[in-house]
Amino acid sequence: MSSSTTQTQTTHETRAKAAKKIAVLGCGKMGTILLESFLERKIVAPEEVAATIQHGDRSAELARELGGVPVGTDNRAAVADAPIVLLGVKPQVLGQLLDEIAPALAPSTLVISIAASTTTSFIQQKLGKDMPVVRAMPNTPAMVGAGMTAICPGPAAKPEHLETAKHLFESVGRALIVDEKHMDAITALSASGPAFVFVILESLAEAGVKVGLPREMATTLAAQTLFGSAQLALETGHHPALLKDAVTTPAGCTIEGLMELEKGGLRVTLMNAVIKTTQRARELMTG
Repeated sequence: MSSSTTQTQTTHETRAKAAKKIAVLGCGKMGTILLESFLERKIVAPEEVAATIQHGDRSAELARELGGVPVGTDNRAAVADAPIVLLGVKPQVLGQLLDEIAPALAPSTLVISIAASTTTSFIQQKLGKDMPVVRAMPNTPAMVGAGMTAICPGPAAKPEHLETAKHLFESVGRALIVDEKHMDAITALSASGPAFVFVILESLAEAGVKVGLPREMATTLAAQTLFGSAQLALETGHHPALLKDAVTTPAGCTIEGLMELEKGGLRVTLMNAVIKTTQRARELMTG
């Protein structure tokens, strides 16, 4: 028997013996981003994960992308013996998924939902058990370890369940425990927020091109400026207005640009974007 064959058999045996740590149901965009980040940061190994997708025709390709994580369409099989189940499906189909997996969940299973707009009480009611449920709202910068996730406990979740969820999401960025009444607004501000920021980034880079900078240089300058400004706000804790004033000198260049931003209604436009997105988040479960 060749050494490569022996090594392959040993790998298969190790995976067979490895205890499942988490099941990710619904490996769409956000579910896949989180799972890839958990794997990259060694929170779990591929053999400790089970994942599902709605359509099996992409399962083999996704399994390869995830480094050998078993990917299928059988949600009940995926949750069997998993201490943590992460629900990554859309809110419109979450109820159906909960009905499907409820009989297969152990009473001690921690269920974490990242579905927008869906309350912990709804999940609890669907599961029909006094099970620990935590609701989370992450965002796409988790892909590079710079995510922002808000989490809130369900009726039966204990402090240790909340701590487990917090630790999981802190591995891919920052995590904040919040009251559930804020979750729709958080969905608009930090979950949808990256899309708004990318529009700002794109606009700054385009402006750089307009005034003569090479596109790649303009994009790097704009991206690092946004990144550094956000880091400065987080690390100092200073109000954004104070940080803005520190850049703005009397009769200087910056004040000219700020006047144009005010003239164009940037503040109100961004505020309305968050307000409208919050309203939409509240509507998702009702239609």
